[in-house]
Amino acid sequence: MKALAVALLLLAPLLAGAAGDPVAGRRLFASCANCHAVGPSARHGFGPHLNALAGRKAGSLPGFAYSPGMKASGLVWNEATLTAFLRDPGGTVPGNKMRYWGVGINEQKVADLLAYLAAQER
Repeated sequence: MKALAVALLLLAPLLAGAAGDPVAGRRLFASCANCHAVGPSARHGFGPHLNALAGRKAGSLPGFAYSPGMKASGLVWNEATLTAFLRDPGGTVPGNKMRYWGVGINEQKVADLLAYLAAQER
């Protein structure tokens, strides 16, 4: 199931016509890296690490103090839920602790960031 979620995360931007560029996504992730980490040495910071994100239930990593809103959201991270959250974190999960106002409506930036995160899964 996890492999399917990762495959969908990788293919969804292509199917939607907005191919993500993981190199551009890495540059965008620099602003996320103030609170989040990804990769082999990733640890929780102000935000949870983002390893193995695709297919994971939101608010479920042990060792991180999630907001009640995130724990109760019922979200499972996939291309659609990540896109919605990146565009409008507070509207997608009211009461979450993330202090970021979203990537905005730029489809390419969202696709690039998702491509970078998906590349970290390999």
